[in-house]
Order: sequence, then structure tokens, then C-alpha cells
Amino acid sequence: MLARIAHPFGRHVAGQKSTATPIQNSPSESRRAAVQKALGKRIIEWRKSQGLSQRALAGMCGIHRSRMGQVERGESNVLLNTLIVIANKLDRTISQLFRDIA
Repeated sequence: MLARIAHPFGRHVAGQKSTATPIQNSPSESRRAAVQKALGKRIIEWRKSQGLSQRALAGMCGIHRSRMGQVERGESNVLLNTLIVIANKLDRTISQLFRDIA
């Protein structure tokens, strides 16, 4: 089966085989992923210790519940401002959030 190849201007060229090789995670990408997961675990711990649901915390922070889920699972990059808001809504500081993580 022939793959469609992305054209630099958004067009696809049918009938050509892809020669792209998968990109391996670099050490810095692995470290970033580990930090994201650790931050997410800490946010979950703090949220649960205050008896808040994911939906409630997301609402307090002004973000969608699914986005909060991504943050808690460490699945996405998150803006520093968003982390500050989350920490503040959980009565913590940003330095407490990052302590012993990064």
C-alpha cells in the first residue's frame, strides 16, 4: 500500500512511498515528559486532598475539564501562567508545585 506524502504547501502526492524515519525521543524530550507527568501527579494529589473533582478545579481555573485531564496525565505542554493559576486555586505556590521535580 502506498502512503500519501505531505507536500510542503499542504498538498499530498499520491502513489509515492514515504521515506520518513520515525523520530526518536531525545533525552531532553524524555526529561520534559517525566516533568509533565510528575507535575500532573502532584496536581492530582493536591486536588484530591482538597476534595475537588477535576471538573470543579478546571472550572475554578477557567480551563476545560478535558484540558485539565491532559495536564494531570502529563499529556500536554502547559503554559506557566496556567500552572500558576492551578497552584493558586489549590492554595499553593508555583515553587511548591515544582519543588523536587524540576
